Amino acid sequence: MPRKPAKPLTTSEAPAPTRYICVHGHFYQPPRENPWLETVEVQDSAAPYHDWNERITSECYAPNGASRIQNKQNQITRIVNNYSRMSFNFGPTLLSWLEAFAPRTYRMIQDADIASAARYGGHGSALAQVYNHIIMPLASERDARTQIRWGIADFKHRFGRMPEGMWLAETAVSRAVLDLLAQEGIKYTVLAPHQCARIRKLGLPTDLSSRPERSEVERPAGEATINSEPWLETPNATVDPTHPYRINLDNGRSIAVFFYDGPGSRAIAFEGLLNSGENFGHRLLTGLHDDNPGPQLAHVATDGESYGHHHKHGEMALSYAMHWIEENSLATLTNYGEFLEKFPPEFEAEVVDNSSWSCVHGVERWRSDCGCNGGKLGWNQQWRGPLREALDLLRDKTAPLAEKAARSVLKDLWAARDAYIDIVLDRSPASLDRFFAVHATHTLSPDERICALELLELQRHTQLMYTSCGWFFDEISGIETVQIIAYAGRVIQLATELFGKSATALEAQFLDLLARAKSNVPDIGDGAEVYRRFVTGARVDLEHVAAHYAISSMFHTYSDSGEVFCFDVQRQSYDLLTSGHGRVALGRASLRSRITEETEEICFAVLHLGDQNLSAAIKRFNPQDLTPWADFNIAARTAIGRANLPDLIRRIDGFFGNTLYSLASLFADEQHRILTIILNKTLAEVESSLIRIYEEHVTLLHFLSESNVPAPPALALTAGFAINARLRGAIEADDFDTAEVDRLLLRAHIDAIALDTALLSYTADKRMKRAMVRLQDAIEMSSTHSPQQQTLALQHAAQTPTPHNLAILHETVAIAESLATLPMEVNLWQAQNIWNDLLQKSGSLNGHWTPEWREGFRKLGLAMNIAVDDLVVEEGVPTF
Repeated sequence: MPRKPAKPLTTSEAPAPTRYICVHGHFYQPPRENPWLETVEVQDSAAPYHDWNERITSECYAPNGASRIQNKQNQITRIVNNYSRMSFNFGPTLLSWLEAFAPRTYRMIQDADIASAARYGGHGSALAQVYNHIIMPLASERDARTQIRWGIADFKHRFGRMPEGMWLAETAVSRAVLDLLAQEGIKYTVLAPHQCARIRKLGLPTDLSSRPERSEVERPAGEATINSEPWLETPNATVDPTHPYRINLDNGRSIAVFFYDGPGSRAIAFEGLLNSGENFGHRLLTGLHDDNPGPQLAHVATDGESYGHHHKHGEMALSYAMHWIEENSLATLTNYGEFLEKFPPEFEAEVVDNSSWSCVHGVERWRSDCGCNGGKLGWNQQWRGPLREALDLLRDKTAPLAEKAARSVLKDLWAARDAYIDIVLDRSPASLDRFFAVHATHTLSPDERICALELLELQRHTQLMYTSCGWFFDEISGIETVQIIAYAGRVIQLATELFGKSATALEAQFLDLLARAKSNVPDIGDGAEVYRRFVTGARVDLEHVAAHYAISSMFHTYSDSGEVFCFDVQRQSYDLLTSGHGRVALGRASLRSRITEETEEICFAVLHLGDQNLSAAIKRFNPQDLTPWADFNIAARTAIGRANLPDLIRRIDGFFGNTLYSLASLFADEQHRILTIILNKTLAEVESSLIRIYEEHVTLLHFLSESNVPAPPALALTAGFAINARLRGAIEADDFDTAEVDRLLLRAHIDAIALDTALLSYTADKRMKRAMVRLQDAIEMSSTHSPQQQTLALQHAAQTPTPHNLAILHETVAIAESLATLPMEVNLWQAQNIWNDLLQKSGSLNGHWTPEWREGFRKLGLAMNIAVDDLVVEEGVPTF
């Protein structure tokens, strides 16, 4: 315990399979980063999570890396990495976020590709994706090539190999796009069945002396074929999806295409098929033809978010379906690369140009009011066309200006752009030096490096602004569309800095086109107002970064060398002075963008008079300011020492002028954090008052409940707030009191108080993880030790536990058993993983553990719904 799965039969023992199953998941989120800060800011709609990336990771991306199969008692009997058995692609921009903010999940995805290659004949299950999900048939050829090349480079960086397949955004395709894929070495892609126009049997090589046994994929590029077979039209998705097709392209190139099972895929996404793993397995098998004795592939493709985010516990249905199929020898799991090698195409196909999987009108959803939308009554999407025209204007107007500006610093702007993905992936000085050694016209000065990097950043944002989600939804003021307009705003800002007067009219021309993009929201009006309302004010330069740094320094301790998002800050001086309730910060610092290497030295003064009453003044600092700055510091110190605030304010105005900032100038995350600090005292007073009122009237509430008389709304509201606040506090408390949790739950039950199940479940999840991390840290001694040292420490802790470690184990068991009594589902995924990690690293429960440690650890697993004595952990589920 836990057990490893039985090894499959060897090739010599098992019959050659002919029935294959493949499940593909397209895992993707649009890039959500603030274009100026390179970070995803807080998104209130994702609460209680910080943002939608974090929320969907918790619900989908992470659980699929260590999915659960349960017994009839809802205990976990098997842990599997779904990614290692399915086919999948992840958007590169999403993987970048996962690498930084969910490294365990990121590693599970990488490990799955390695495990799947071992399982599937050397073919990893990961596919690449066009970089930031643009609609390829609507892109210029140059942009389409960059998307493919960036997608390949990102994939090689993360998975250490050349991708065999590439996912096209929205499966939007044309013959020209397929030819570009083939030119870059991509072997196959996956499309919807209605995207097949016609098929026919493959022809024979014109060189009749060619070996007849040679497969299509082995034939040299450019080898001509004779094909007299008639074409068979495939209207209404009537193509047979059980085998791959070859698309013949220009100059002898070709690419394989898998057309997925449309009805099966729709059932997963929209018909509740994931409510039952066994039903899911049965449905997958219906994609195989019983009357066909030859090799065939039943395969489905959907958004990967179906497995856990769109459908709760969908990842468990997927795990069970794949396990059920294998366990009962009903079919053989595979991925596209393995199947293609074993069974090359025998049929040729042609695709429907300018088609996609999510628009019945082709690719019109991303350029016109075609009728594909979310169904909001009375709304239209006539804004889509003008939006695309406005972005095309930016791209086409800035391209010649960028080419001209680049001549003095870059050998070839477009070759440098294609290679710029290496810098996006690694912005270290060494990486930049390698890049410029290849692409710079000469050894660049600091100002020339800034120019070159700004030119390339402009190009990066012209790619990001075409992200498909900007057109997919119903309204131009939606967050996805605002995001791509913000990328366009960054393009305009960079163009203005780089090209000066040549770009003066660019913003006005852009806004003229956006003004034709009419909003469905009367208060918004049009796309130009979206830009002015949501983008113009969000623009950031080094002065804004300095203001953020200065203001946040009143609430956060910075070291002399620090970071503010994608900027480095080097502090030259800093003084914090206090007078009564007032505080003043005076300082100097230099700021440097890690993206463009732009630098600025600033000085600042911040005056805080309590609560939200704060103002800051910022000024660029030049060498000639040394003496005036010193004089100002002396005068400011004198004024604050005398508590002469009017004089201090006059001094600040005299030195800095009218460059004043406030708490509203903070970037969103820090603004939320600081306002929370300011509000906490007030909220604590309100909470204390409501709890006191509830406690004073609790007997009356009991009586009303026993008499079946509804409590007055004011009293019911007070009771609900008080019990939920007390229960949340009891769960979060470091000194966990199980009796208090039980008492509060009983009160809620007796008085019929509605619990905030979503927030309490989230709180309990975080508390259980915290308890498990504490246990892990205690027995590993320190998370900074090497994995080998940690393993030895774990084994030692289980075999000779200290009283301290035993106490922590017993406390953790008590917390787990208490949280198990909560009347709502608690996501214990992370805590369960830590339990499994500790077990895997420290050996078996049946090994040399002391009875007390063994029993405590066993009880902990059982309290977290783990079938301790029957657990199987499959290959591809790593420990950390």
